[in-house]
Amino acid sequence: MQSVTLYGRLLARAFITGFHNEYQLKAREKPQELHLVTGASGFSKSTRPKSELLRKWTFGDDAFFIARNKVADVIGSSTACIVSLHREERTVYTANLGDSGFLVIRHDEVIHRSQEQQHYFNTPFQLAVAPPPQRGQIISDSPSMAENSSFGVQEGDIILLGTDGLFDNMNEDMLLDYVSKLKDHRQDNIQKTASKIAEEAHQLAFDPDYLSPFALTAIDAGIEIRGGKPDDITVVLARVSSLTESEKEALQV
Repeated sequence: MQSVTLYGRLLARAFITGFHNEYQLKAREKPQELHLVTGASGFSKSTRPKSELLRKWTFGDDAFFIARNKVADVIGSSTACIVSLHREERTVYTANLGDSGFLVIRHDEVIHRSQEQQHYFNTPFQLAVAPPPQRGQIISDSPSMAENSSFGVQEGDIILLGTDGLFDNMNEDMLLDYVSKLKDHRQDNIQKTASKIAEEAHQLAFDPDYLSPFALTAIDAGIEIRGGKPDDITVVLARVSSLTESEKEALQV
């Protein structure tokens, strides 16, 4: 028994030593840095179906567009959704305030998602700048109230961000169906898929007979309605990819 026990201990030590050394070697190897290959599309809430898609990053009436282009005084409210990739850590850090949101998709399954923030039905948390006479009289939440998270990602993961105009009109299964068809992860195909998702959400938003996710939520709140919900729609679709040497050099320029 002693010899067997001794053998067992020696065998265990050999395995532990082997794994430990292998782990040390892997730890010394610097993992490949990651980056995001993205596409974006969207519609203003005032745009009717069959209208042309708005130009990239100019989705009409959102607060960021107004502030960046200085087309008006910055007065109004906005939800916010931020997803930032740390290339070396291979981790996304997120902050979400309100009813915009994101999904992290791996092998056609959602593995991480944001949580919607609502004060009550159809009243999301939001950042707001009110006209002077109305300040203090409307809902205005602090950025510190955003839901924060961090999540490890790997090459091939898909990250989908959208405003409430997307999620109010398309459920998760519909979005996963589009992502599952994205077999070629080149930038132009990612852009095409983002545009198709935005177009589908836009069409459904103006369908009076569609039992939309928004309508289902309203029914749960005791409000009997049908149809989509016309609203501003922004879709950002990104694939997590490894950086090539040429891409690393370009980023350092």
